[in-house]
Amino acid sequence: MCTRQALHWVFKVPSPRADTMKFYREVLGMKILRHEEFEKGCEAACNGPYDGKWSKTMVGYGPEDSHFVVELTYNYNISSYKLGNDFQGITIQSSDVLKRARALGWPVEQEQGRQFVSAPGGYKFYIIDNPRPEARDPVISVAVGVTNMERSLGYWAGLLGMSVTSATSATTSLTYNPTSQASLVLVSQDTVDHAKAQGRIAFSIPSKELPGVEARMQEAKESILTPLISLDTPGKATVQVVILADPDGQEICFVGAEAFRELSQVDPKAESLLDEAIATDKSDEWFAKKGREKVEG
Repeated sequence: MCTRQALHWVFKVPSPRADTMKFYREVLGMKILRHEEFEKGCEAACNGPYDGKWSKTMVGYGPEDSHFVVELTYNYNISSYKLGNDFQGITIQSSDVLKRARALGWPVEQEQGRQFVSAPGGYKFYIIDNPRPEARDPVISVAVGVTNMERSLGYWAGLLGMSVTSATSATTSLTYNPTSQASLVLVSQDTVDHAKAQGRIAFSIPSKELPGVEARMQEAKESILTPLISLDTPGKATVQVVILADPDGQEICFVGAEAFRELSQVDPKAESLLDEAIATDKSDEWFAKKGREKVEG
């Protein structure tokens, strides 16, 4: 049994939030798995370097213990985020995505023979025009840029223990479980610019192994953004996390698997909680009334 699992990718959501949610629900066809509202920033910078009111919405094709999902963080006082070149795209196998996009008039674009659709904010989703796989999650991979493939492989495979599954002259794919998990694809490029829209990838790991991951990074003199910490969610499980950064500054979250499995259960009220939050979000009107504008992140 695999003891480590790829969980999710974190995106920062531009305003208005409703446009983003339309894309994930109606174009990609994902389900709302959980939705939470917070009055202040996260201790582990889950919502970025911001300290105000924010929300977290988990969306995907199934529960996070068996699917790679997306975490959407929305900061109420931020209008948009400058996009860098670090995030290279998520690949999904589903002909239905293309059909829905065209029916809705959502642009389907081409890049080097690959079809993709873009979420508000500019995040790309490459679509494999085949039926959704029956035996596994349709999310195939998430790709990030790296400037030195050899060093990055020493980090992701050597220090973090991921297995290389394939490689070309410009890309390398790694995973903790090739039969059931989304792969991480490293893409060679000259520079990596995270800008303000920087995302984060998360993995679960047995809690007892978290101190060892942190110690290994300390010994290797690699970056630890948030030392091992316990995060409380009122009424839910307390999870332990450690936040790292790879040689190009890509943020990586490792969470204790046992508590996270409890925390990440699908909430049957998630859809209605999100709809209520969108309907009652008066932040745009508040800023306009005060003669102010939301700022770019």
